[in-house]
Amino acid sequence: MRILLLEDDPILGEALRDFLRTDGHVVELCSRLSQARAAFAHQPYDALVIDWQLPDGSGLAWLRDLRASGEQTPALMITARDQLADRVTGLNTGADDYLVKPFEPEELVARLRAVRRRLAGQAGAVMTFGPVTMDLNAKSVSVDGAEVSLTAREWVLLEALALRKGRTVSKAELEDLVMGFDGSLSGNALEVHVSAIRRKVGKDTIQTLRGLGYRINA
Repeated sequence: MRILLLEDDPILGEALRDFLRTDGHVVELCSRLSQARAAFAHQPYDALVIDWQLPDGSGLAWLRDLRASGEQTPALMITARDQLADRVTGLNTGADDYLVKPFEPEELVARLRAVRRRLAGQAGAVMTFGPVTMDLNAKSVSVDGAEVSLTAREWVLLEALALRKGRTVSKAELEDLVMGFDGSLSGNALEVHVSAIRRKVGKDTIQTLRGLGYRINA
């Protein structure tokens, strides 16, 4: 997933960013609300992780504005405010989940995965399309029961398409996701990665729509 992480504590923010990247996500870390607004206006994200109290404003107020504008990107609040009234306010304002500090990074990852699955219409962690089975938690892929090995970039691409099953994903969106994974992309790299995935999971699994992009052939 491409995640926008808004956290002003540099130690916590960097620790969460590094953990999420290790888990295979593309993460943009912002320490100021102004930075997050600019980043969000520049490109789409799969999920937002938002601290409530920030040096230049309220993360919750920003989320309220996003929801009022019709923005549906999944959002998880992280905050030290642990009162029942605070949790109720956060959820009623538009947060899809609420996590009280301190917490373990593994719990944040699990909650992000759960929120993303729900909004993608996928209740469980296991997805199946044709002979292909993906376990989003274990990050494993099998074809007709036989496990196949994907590179980190291949997994990011296949997961992005799987979570958007039934929808055409533009080439630009996928290139942006892969580029964010390690900051580099050249020539026809996207086509090369898609071809590699097809060789491993079946050539009919990913459908190409000329001039539009790719989608999972469910």
